[in-house]
Amino acid sequence: MSFFGVDFARKKERELERKLRANDREYNLSFKYATNAIKTSKYHFITFLPLNLFEQFQRIANAYFLFLLVLQVIPQISSLSWFTTVVPLVLVLTVTAAKDATDDINRHRSDNQVNNRKVEVLIDRKLRSEKWMDVQVGDIIKLENNQFVTADLLLLSSSEPLNLVYIETAELDGETNLKVRQALPVTGDLGDDIEKLADFNGEVRCEPPNNRLDRFTGTLTIAGQKYPLDNEKILLRGCTLRNTEWCFGLVLFGGPETKLMQNCGKSTFKRTSVDRLMNVLVLCIFGFLAFMCTILAIGNFFWERNEGSEFIVFLPRENQNGAGISAFLTFWSYVIILNTVVPISLYVSVEIIRLGNSFYIEWDRKMYYSRNDTPAEARTTTLNEELGQIKYVFSDKTGTLTQNIMVFNKCSINGKSYGDVYDYTGQRLEITEDTDTVDFSFNLLADSRFMFHDHALVEAVKLENPEVHAFFRLLALCHTVMAEEKKEGEIFYQAQSPDEGALVTAARNFGFVFRSRTPDSVSIVEMGQQRSYELLAILDFNNVRKRMSVIVRSPEGKLSLYCKGADTIIYERLHQSCSKLMEVTTEHLNEFAGEGLRTLALAYKDLDEEYFIQWKQRHHEASTALDDREGRLDQLYEEIEKDLLLLGATAIEDKLQDGVPQTIEQLAKADIKIWVLTGDKQETAENIGYSCNLLREEMNEVFIISGNSPEDVRQELRNAQTAIKPASDEDSVFLPQGTVSNGPTVVSEEVANGEYGLVINGHSLAYALERSLELDFLKTACMCKAVICCRVTPLQKAQVVELVKKYKKAVTLAIGDGANDVSMIKAAHIGVGISGQEGMQAVLSSDYSFAQFRFLQRLLLVHGRWSYLRMCKFLRYFFYKNFTFTFVHFWYAFFCGFSAQTVYDEWFITLYNLVYTALPVLGMSLFDQDVNDVWSFQHPQLYIPGQLNLYFSKKTFFKCALHSCYSSLVLFFIPYAAMHDTVRGDGKDISDYQSFALLTQTCLLFAVTIQLGLEMSYWTAVNTFFVLGSLGMYFAVTFTMYSNGMFLMLPSVFSFIGTARNSLSQPNVWLTIFLTSILCVLPVITYRFLFIQLCPTINDKVMFKVRQAKATPPPPPRRTRIRRTSSRRSGYAFSHAQGYGDLVTSGRFLRRPAVSRSSGFPNIGRPTTGFSPMGRSAGYSPTGRPQNTKTPDVEVTSLQMYRTFSDPAL
Repeated sequence: MSFFGVDFARKKERELERKLRANDREYNLSFKYATNAIKTSKYHFITFLPLNLFEQFQRIANAYFLFLLVLQVIPQISSLSWFTTVVPLVLVLTVTAAKDATDDINRHRSDNQVNNRKVEVLIDRKLRSEKWMDVQVGDIIKLENNQFVTADLLLLSSSEPLNLVYIETAELDGETNLKVRQALPVTGDLGDDIEKLADFNGEVRCEPPNNRLDRFTGTLTIAGQKYPLDNEKILLRGCTLRNTEWCFGLVLFGGPETKLMQNCGKSTFKRTSVDRLMNVLVLCIFGFLAFMCTILAIGNFFWERNEGSEFIVFLPRENQNGAGISAFLTFWSYVIILNTVVPISLYVSVEIIRLGNSFYIEWDRKMYYSRNDTPAEARTTTLNEELGQIKYVFSDKTGTLTQNIMVFNKCSINGKSYGDVYDYTGQRLEITEDTDTVDFSFNLLADSRFMFHDHALVEAVKLENPEVHAFFRLLALCHTVMAEEKKEGEIFYQAQSPDEGALVTAARNFGFVFRSRTPDSVSIVEMGQQRSYELLAILDFNNVRKRMSVIVRSPEGKLSLYCKGADTIIYERLHQSCSKLMEVTTEHLNEFAGEGLRTLALAYKDLDEEYFIQWKQRHHEASTALDDREGRLDQLYEEIEKDLLLLGATAIEDKLQDGVPQTIEQLAKADIKIWVLTGDKQETAENIGYSCNLLREEMNEVFIISGNSPEDVRQELRNAQTAIKPASDEDSVFLPQGTVSNGPTVVSEEVANGEYGLVINGHSLAYALERSLELDFLKTACMCKAVICCRVTPLQKAQVVELVKKYKKAVTLAIGDGANDVSMIKAAHIGVGISGQEGMQAVLSSDYSFAQFRFLQRLLLVHGRWSYLRMCKFLRYFFYKNFTFTFVHFWYAFFCGFSAQTVYDEWFITLYNLVYTALPVLGMSLFDQDVNDVWSFQHPQLYIPGQLNLYFSKKTFFKCALHSCYSSLVLFFIPYAAMHDTVRGDGKDISDYQSFALLTQTCLLFAVTIQLGLEMSYWTAVNTFFVLGSLGMYFAVTFTMYSNGMFLMLPSVFSFIGTARNSLSQPNVWLTIFLTSILCVLPVITYRFLFIQLCPTINDKVMFKVRQAKATPPPPPRRTRIRRTSSRRSGYAFSHAQGYGDLVTSGRFLRRPAVSRSSGFPNIGRPTTGFSPMGRSAGYSPTGRPQNTKTPDVEVTSLQMYRTFSDPAL
């Protein structure tokens, strides 16, 4: 098995360093590196049959039936025909093999689709179009704009100035914002010259294949000169090339050795908890079967010794075997006869039920997303009932909970809030798709996709309100966005985060258009006038600062510092004169936070020239220092970023997918715990947590775990634990190190004193997942209502899932939409893929897929719960009817000399599970439902019994066995007593074996059918037809097989001639059938009546409400949007990672000179334009309130003193 199997794993262990040479395939092939082909399928055409049979016979029941088949071909043992086992076994193996083959064919198609993509490869000094699978390590390939990166590449050159490329890494980390990579200058000189590239023979030495996405180490040797390689020069497979015409790269890792595939995790064969329980129960049943057979063999031994010698006087035997041999053969004979305790039809029925419930998921129109024409898809048919037992949901954020679309929603400028829409009475209106939008036609450079509804803001811009202008000027200058303008007027922004792009786009539409930048200048268009600001310094983001600033010099020579950041951070650095404005702005921030918006505060200050020159000198010294560089720079930043003047605040909406808050609320009511595992920033994840109801204001506390060492993380976890349960004994909560060394233990559920949330970042999570801390982390997290893990790698996502699986006796589900979620999806019991904006990698690796997160509640609360309920009812009933069937044989053995004679007709034994009882139980298992989907949503607590395994467990199985034992006693002894010394009405005897067999099997069939009727909650026409049809089929087949004609055709096969018409014509026979049926179901009815009256379950209560309603319940009341008025901030909306500041000021980002362009604006806002203000800008107010006035009691800032126009009329 060399395909990604044992050989590959062994080779990977041996590789300590990778060596390769460009354009030298012969040299690189000597190392036997993996090709670029990927393989996720399990079988080949030749290996399918042996491997699939090997897997299937690992199922204990299949191996058991194969063993029975061997026994049945031994004449001395078998009392049943061999075909009674062969036909069902072959049927089961065939159905399962066909399903596995279909699944694997789909994987092959997916693999072939990827492997057969085309890419241009430099071979023999020419660019040739080759398949991805034929690309090898050391090849030089050419990529073009919007192409997927073929393999892990060393960037050599690109079409952009200074050899930059822009890539989108959504498949790797879920983020759709662009990243920048830059080639070495020495390779960048190669350009797109094919001759130079073909002559390139650089040698690379680098790390072996690994799954670290954030680091790379290696060296490139050219002409004896070594150059260091890091992650900024590497393009990883799964990325997409953006805004770059072409680039060339050297293949370092291919196929399974790429970092993307290294993070995908292993494909494991998933089994449901019901399957695992079934394996345990089957082993118990085998033990019980052996116990019964041993008792009967011992009985045969004593019977042979005491009665056998007299018996053989009139019925001599062919072989005079002793009692011991007879008992031994009898043991194996009863193994065959009593094998119906685990019938092969059980597994056939289970596969059919799972297939049918999978179709229900795919056919569900309420899980169909019409916008993308995407239906729900059940990509596996073996896990349906597991959907009804989910306890933990692990979700990605970007693209799964959100649409990853940032929208400039509202803002507060100088104490006035903009963004809401009011009617003529002053009442705030709800903004819908029909609400009028602001007309930006005055701005020729506006982005047509941008929408804003409050006309007052654009009118304030047109009236040249100085505070509003300063607000948008700050947004146009204070950022690290890069602009691209290939055609005049068509500007495209490349932002490090969607938030930053949204703010710059907002400034653009309101008349402050960021157009271009150089390392030392920023060019913007202010209300139609081109202006260039000298860029003197960028004080960039980092994890601690939570803000960024720029220092610029205006064309008039004025020095200014513009700053934006988290409101709490900005407020600490404001001048005292801003106190009243800060109070008003805080109220607006609270309102924005209550709506789940991502907030940002804006401030500025004017700088003294002499002070700045002195500060700039100290800044240069600190930035070139070799020791404590970051600390010295932070001190300088703190020094200059103080005494700021507040301008206002922005509010950005990261649009959630439709229905996400309601879905999370429903799942929480179903006691499903949701953990968000995201590669995104902490603040971003927190904001989404609040807006989607994962984190709530009502929570007692939200703990932030951000320690930078194991000791810090341990202390923070224990502090959180103490806060959650102050009276808890630490020793009982946290196990000492090494406690679990002897094997995994199950961490019990602990109830917290209140509701808590937990947020932990990536570097702290790395420590928390260490063996010494994993139990501390797990126990603390499990006591919280919500957990958010930020900045996690794909592998860490899988490790968190594995941790919960290891120590919690619970079923897990992982849901995501990108390649960075694949390992998590594969690790969980159930994997769900969202077919969204980030490719199809998650979908291809998932068990179920759909287009929107909100469909998850229907998948779990409806389809999952129904599937689990149906499967449990099926198993309970199936074991009942087969145990009852088999136990009658056991009692009969005491009356037939332990001779292994069957109590039923052989044809009844053959058809009992295949014909007489197959369709009714399948009908129940495919159509039954306790309540409909509407009631399921109204009462999500109905889901909880599945999490607790209340419907089918070892205890339930034991009750089922006791019930079967009682029923078998009734079914054997009452017919036996009724037939004993009985005569017909005409005096003829009917107390023969055949009449007794017919009566017993008829009583059995009626009893199990009535029991099925009691189990069924939802009768349909199909169910009714199956139940009545199966009874009718029984009588039709019985009268046919017991007829004279069948006996005359095959006397040895159809020996029960006339038994049916002889027995079933007697009233006492029907009275016996009625009596046994009543006695079999009477305890069940009594038990259920008392149980419902004394301690009803949630199902009983809801079903009672349904019966009271007697109709479909009215639709649930429409949810009103609740506006929170909490003081908690929605948070800092920007990246905590280092921004593009260094790149901007270094000049490395430069592009070709832009085309010559006009300002794109008509001259507006000046007296010469003839601009005539209308509506509110003309002073009209429908509420009678003056417009564009300053908030009372807000102190005047320096900007309010300054006007850029002097028209006395205004």
